[in-house]
Amino acid sequence: QVQLVESGGGLVQAGGSLRLSCAASGSIFSIYTMGWYRQAPGKQRELVASITIGGSTNYADSVKGRFTISRDNAKNTVALQMNSLKSDDTAVYYCNARIGRIGLPSTTYWGQGTQVTVSS
Repeated sequence: QVQLVESGGGLVQAGGSLRLSCAASGSIFSIYTMGWYRQAPGKQRELVASITIGGSTNYADSVKGRFTISRDNAKNTVALQMNSLKSDDTAVYYCNARIGRIGLPSTTYWGQGTQVTVSS
């Protein structure tokens, strides 16, 4: 089995910063793409940022220049540094990873979600 465990959410004032972390554990052969999604009340889940095993990154237009995604392949972790937060960033943030296990096809896993609330 594989688990993704997130940490680092919370309440912050507009203009502030938060750092989210996610650790993958379990029977893992390789982690391909890792990323962060978010879902605000009444809205669809959307991609925030992703990073490949080689370090290539992709960001939603709404967070470019404010958020930075990074990963540590040795520790199977991914982080999202969020700066200049806005009230529109308020959402539940989910860690996502496409993971390969020996003898099995790669599978996408999700974390349980962590709440980020930005007060104006």
